[in-house]
Amino acid sequence: MSVFLFLFIVMPIAEMAVLIKVGGMIGVLNTIGLVLLTAVVGAWLLRQQGLATLLRANQRLNSGELPAKEVAEGLVLAVGGALLLTPGFITDTIGFLCLIPGTRHWFVAQVLKRLVVSGQTRSFHFQAGGGQGPFGNRENPFGQQRPFDRDANGDIIDGKYRDETERDHDRIEKK
Repeated sequence: MSVFLFLFIVMPIAEMAVLIKVGGMIGVLNTIGLVLLTAVVGAWLLRQQGLATLLRANQRLNSGELPAKEVAEGLVLAVGGALLLTPGFITDTIGFLCLIPGTRHWFVAQVLKRLVVSGQTRSFHFQAGGGQGPFGNRENPFGQQRPFDRDANGDIIDGKYRDETERDHDRIEKK
């Protein structure tokens, strides 16, 4: 509740107070121009940093790694972009801090410290066929992709599992 109170009541009042104060000091048109300038510069910076983050994520995916840091950076970039499009100097300041690489990496580190990943893990493999068509076979057009089947020593890890998750139709059949 306190987060929503801050976001929807305190922040707009603080933004209005800062805009009125700045407008009184430099004039209304200059204040509006400054708010528009921060939006344009922020959009340019968001595009530049977003593309760089996307390329890094793509490189990590191609090398068989999960791009967790890049996904978190993308989230921080999206928040920063939204804050820059919101009129006001306080939100623009926070938005620029989200877009500048040094502070963005700090924000991401703080987010990743508090992030808890949970869920079921299941193993699956993609295997390429014998070159049917220009992109491999229809089941897997991207070729053989098995980045997680070796341990740190390079040994192949093989295992079997049985899904014991009870589904709705299994419960109905038991009755």
